[in-house]
Amino acid sequence: MAYAYLFKYIIIGDTGVGKSCLLLQFTDKRFQPVHDLTIGVEFGARLVSIDGKQIKLQIWDTAGQESFRSITRSYYRGAAGALLVYDITRRDTFNHLTTWLEDARQHANANMVIMLIGNKSDLDIRREVSKEEGEAFAQEHGLIFMETSAKTAVNVEDAFISTARGIYEKIQEGIFDMSNETSGIKIGPQHVGAAPTHAGNQGVPRSGGGCC
Repeated sequence: MAYAYLFKYIIIGDTGVGKSCLLLQFTDKRFQPVHDLTIGVEFGARLVSIDGKQIKLQIWDTAGQESFRSITRSYYRGAAGALLVYDITRRDTFNHLTTWLEDARQHANANMVIMLIGNKSDLDIRREVSKEEGEAFAQEHGLIFMETSAKTAVNVEDAFISTARGIYEKIQEGIFDMSNETSGIKIGPQHVGAAPTHAGNQGVPRSGGGCC
């Protein structure tokens, strides 16, 4: 299936906030209640439609552990979009957003579109971070904001597609330098094979744990 553009995404945030579950829900439309901790980087892809154009999203899901931070940083370069995820039931994951954002701004393309995601909205009874706090953080730092649930799929589709729309609009405005590889955007070929679905870690072993 042909596509007009390929956008590279990166998903960042603390361990256990549900990054891998968000990717799996978006690419495979399923929820995996027990998910191994991501070791290094996982990959997934999917086609979406923006203004009648087919856009291929190439999504890199990164490990949240500090020990993998240097690997994660190498994936910031060449990303057009980022999903910065925290867990609404864990205040510490919200408190660490500033560090993640500083990392992204330091190592990524200056025009990268960043979507702030408060995940696990289905666990509202255990909420430690209000929606208003998430909105205020996003507004202060110029981010798009959305609360999602990887379990029930609420707003998952919208989060990925809204980020793509933000990138597409910047292309239309001439903000992205399409000739620069670090833009995270490629003009699509006329004909390509079917888009791959969620794939596992890139040749790295996994260890036990839970993401959601």
